[in-house]
Amino acid sequence: MGANTSQVSDLSENQSLRTLIGTESISDNDPFWNQLISFTFISPTSSCNSKLLEEAVIPLAKILIENNPRTGNFGALVRIFLGRTKELKISTECQDQLFIWQAHNTLFMIRCLLKVFIREMTEEELHLQFSYQERVPGSCDTGSKVLLEELMCNLVYLVVEVPLLDITYSILFEAVTTMLVLLSYQLFHKEILRDGLIYQYLMKGRCLSLTSQLVKTLLYNFIRQEKCPPPATHIFEQQSDRGGLLYGLASGVANGMGPGWMDRQTCWFVSPLQGGLWSVFALGGAGSKPGLEQEQNPLPLSNQSLLLLLVLANLTDGPNNCPNPYRQAVTCFKNTQDMSSIPTEQHHMFQINFNRLYTALCEQQRSDQATLILYTLLHQNTNMRTYMLSRTDMENLVMPILKILYHVEDRNSHHVYMALIILLILTEEDTFNRSIHEVVLKNITWYSERSLTEMSLGSLLILVVIRTIQFNMTRTRDKYLHTNCLAALANMSAQFRCLHQYAAQRIISLFALLSKKHNKILEHATQSLRGLRRADYAQDLNVIEEVIRMMLEIINSCLSNSLHHNPNLVYALLYKRELFEQFRTHPSFQDIMQNLDTVIGFFSQRLEAAGTDLSVERVQEVIMKGAQALPKDRLKKFPELKFRYVEEDQPEDFFIPYVWSLVFNSGVGLNWSPTGIELFSMDSG
Repeated sequence: MGANTSQVSDLSENQSLRTLIGTESISDNDPFWNQLISFTFISPTSSCNSKLLEEAVIPLAKILIENNPRTGNFGALVRIFLGRTKELKISTECQDQLFIWQAHNTLFMIRCLLKVFIREMTEEELHLQFSYQERVPGSCDTGSKVLLEELMCNLVYLVVEVPLLDITYSILFEAVTTMLVLLSYQLFHKEILRDGLIYQYLMKGRCLSLTSQLVKTLLYNFIRQEKCPPPATHIFEQQSDRGGLLYGLASGVANGMGPGWMDRQTCWFVSPLQGGLWSVFALGGAGSKPGLEQEQNPLPLSNQSLLLLLVLANLTDGPNNCPNPYRQAVTCFKNTQDMSSIPTEQHHMFQINFNRLYTALCEQQRSDQATLILYTLLHQNTNMRTYMLSRTDMENLVMPILKILYHVEDRNSHHVYMALIILLILTEEDTFNRSIHEVVLKNITWYSERSLTEMSLGSLLILVVIRTIQFNMTRTRDKYLHTNCLAALANMSAQFRCLHQYAAQRIISLFALLSKKHNKILEHATQSLRGLRRADYAQDLNVIEEVIRMMLEIINSCLSNSLHHNPNLVYALLYKRELFEQFRTHPSFQDIMQNLDTVIGFFSQRLEAAGTDLSVERVQEVIMKGAQALPKDRLKKFPELKFRYVEEDQPEDFFIPYVWSLVFNSGVGLNWSPTGIELFSMDSG
């Protein structure tokens, strides 16, 4: 690839590549390998450039698939990379930048070929492509180490052991991306894969001992949010005299440097000034503005690491209920400040800085994958959940989640679900429900329906959840979304404090909307003569009455537990008291309506006694005094409203397709043709 190729369309004519995929075997010690991997490029990170690259690589990879059983050249390429990984850590410590860059180039080529291989063949056939040997054409080396497992273990080792620096950023990104590619067989199967060679290598093989270190490293890659360093051509600065590094290396190769290319002290060669094979992708590709590629994907390693972490954590448990070790690691890690001893029975335990992780989670809630890892940690890691709930700056976490729900029109349904379930999990805790009403927010500019200059976080949360319910009623009509929204409101209701007048109005307005919908369905059901249609209306009526019942319980819970803290809700209730008349004698609502009747009757009498033509301020004064005077025993006690989120049976049926849809849509530098994708439909989410 060191040849003068400057367009992707020239790939098929590149002599080095033709030799690699050709019919002749190439010895591991041949100087050809040094020439092949001596090129400079920036890996494509946009889907457009990735697609161009893939389309150019596919025909070459298919030729290699045909010839590799006779040549074993793909296995040789993998061994070239493996030989280099053994020295990568030392090279990093010594700032051996050229050595690292050539190792990166080798891995990039392997990744591009593997992506095509995986689409074209089964895991067993892929294993054979690694096993073919040059010395006996078409034969397999079954006695040596399994090269595919060796590659996977070396990738894990590379990610874990090589420190993240400017000079190692690209190869670490490639290692993470190649692991995603190796796991991508799932994309081409409709059923959830629960076994396989690559699965076994990760779950049972030599990789297992590095489980906690890998999860920790991927989390820290997400936490650090390191931007992609500038293009690496500056690494190889041309010397002013002809005896400089670049000139000397170029001369060495031009003069036929010997087969001992693995000696990194004598045989490096990179030609950044040639306009090499991949230069078309540098800075975003031919015709792009400089830096555009990095502007589109400024954090490729962070993004890719998070995707890989989600893929690993959502692998199914092994046969005989052998637990997924990566999920174990995600669910049990502790804070670095936690000095308690680690239980011996907990496998894959490690410690991480919770403060830094919390900050990253707060700052990165723009993507599905960041919301999904937040959900995973809240739901499955009790240490992290306890820490989050103890924070005094919960608004930093809650506000981004509320923005996701507020912009529901622009989000896919899965992202909305995850955001909503996060709120539901948080509202399971009374400490959270109390504290959000103590946080006062100023000038909430993104809420456009009304100017909100000052409001508690609790009132804002109520507003956004109610808005989500109303959106769902008019657009998506998803019962699951309704259920979770109402469950979150119900969990908070007993702790409602000092509700903003707008929040109180919206609660009653939602009830008005539900009442109107109930009357409309009831009218249609009464008029319908056909049996089947009438049954449909009856089912709709049952659903809307369940929702109305829940809203009445939420209002009742607030009045029963914190009436004196919420004069604005009482005011809104009195202002729209006629809404509740029709439900007073309804058999589904009679019991819960008793308390609302008591409150409405009590305050109505006080307002009548106060005179006529009362100002708003005078009405509020009467309500506040009346709230102190209303005996609590006048209100009937109902069971506490408490809902807990529980994952459904076989959650992998939801999460694995969801995670892989994120890899498909937002994996940096990865482009898959929709043709052949079986795991999910292209319009899902």
